Amino acid sequence: MKRNIVIATIAAVALIGGGTATALAVSGDDEAPAQRSSVRVQDDDANGTDDRDDRDDRNGGDSGDDNAEDAAEARAAKVTAAEAIKAALAEKSGTAVKAELESEDTNLVWEVDVLSSGNTWHTVHVDPGTGKVLGSHTEQEDADDAAEARAALRGGSVSAAEAAETAATKGTVTSVELEDEGSGRGWDIDTTGTDGAESEWTVSLTTAKLTADRSSHDTDD
Repeated sequence: MKRNIVIATIAAVALIGGGTATALAVSGDDEAPAQRSSVRVQDDDANGTDDRDDRDDRNGGDSGDDNAEDAAEARAAKVTAAEAIKAALAEKSGTAVKAELESEDTNLVWEVDVLSSGNTWHTVHVDPGTGKVLGSHTEQEDADDAAEARAALRGGSVSAAEAAETAATKGTVTSVELEDEGSGRGWDIDTTGTDGAESEWTVSLTTAKLTADRSSHDTDD
């Protein structure tokens, strides 16, 4: 499911006493969670290694480093995708349509998108070390996005958490996302192996059948 999150703008509120002004901001998709995660990751940009990584990209020699980084992040996440989804739904009622293990600055977090009533979406950050909810923000999205998601889910019985549990037999689940475009309705899932190698899978919304995502493999080839 492809959904662009619009970062909320900062609202300034003037306090009458003393004329002090305080800035209030709703955290956006690219901002750090309200609380720090218990799981920290290395910030390559802060260490000045991004130029080296760019050179590696051009030379095609960074796949090993990327795999090692992915494997380290997957190992660091003691809370599974399914557990993170359940924690997010305990915080915000609705239907989880996406969960992704993200590194934001030096914070490693589970980011879970929950579709609530109307066109309301909640993005919930969950600590991958403790399962604690770190923060959340709410947005009103285009009505078409909500309608497409609900249409894809209609008639399905397999939740995002159940799909994640199904795919966990293939590796550490790092991403679960509802596919609501075209005829390929289902849960798109990414797993990371112990060596950092990534695989892509599809879990049926109606049968929970797990299949390899051949289309992504064909594109890579």
